Amino acid sequence: MRTIGNFLWFILGGFLMGLAWWFFGLLALITIVGIPWAKACFVIGQFSFFPFGKEAICREELRGQGDIGTGGFGMLGNIVWFILAGVWLAIGHVTAAIGLAVTIIGIPFAWQHLKLAGLALAPIGKTIVDTEVAAAARAANAAETAAAQRRGK
Repeated sequence: MRTIGNFLWFILGGFLMGLAWWFFGLLALITIVGIPWAKACFVIGQFSFFPFGKEAICREELRGQGDIGTGGFGMLGNIVWFILAGVWLAIGHVTAAIGLAVTIIGIPFAWQHLKLAGLALAPIGKTIVDTEVAAAARAANAAETAAAQRRGK
């Protein structure tokens, strides 16, 4: 099912939005200062080409510890990103989602565009993993939190 979804997605607009992500990545790369944003753009651009079966997850949630992108510098980076490029990519994804949501068959694709629009607003500190890996990380974090709460009572 993922393969069919990704194939249809790629043909029905995923290709264009992936190219948009790569375009902003090239712009960021040219500035030299924007290299961290460029890396995120290329990774998310590839995710935008074939999103079914993959998910964006916070690196802190995945690894169990923070890093430079998940802390204060990451928040600052996301603010700069939002102003310069994020809002434009999000508008593109929302526009595509509205166009696809008009048809019944386009609703799953519209939902993917909305998830990508949310990611476009704040991509720093996130990583792309298989859906199963994201679910396992969330389950492990939930079990750890539950155990910590039991110890605290």
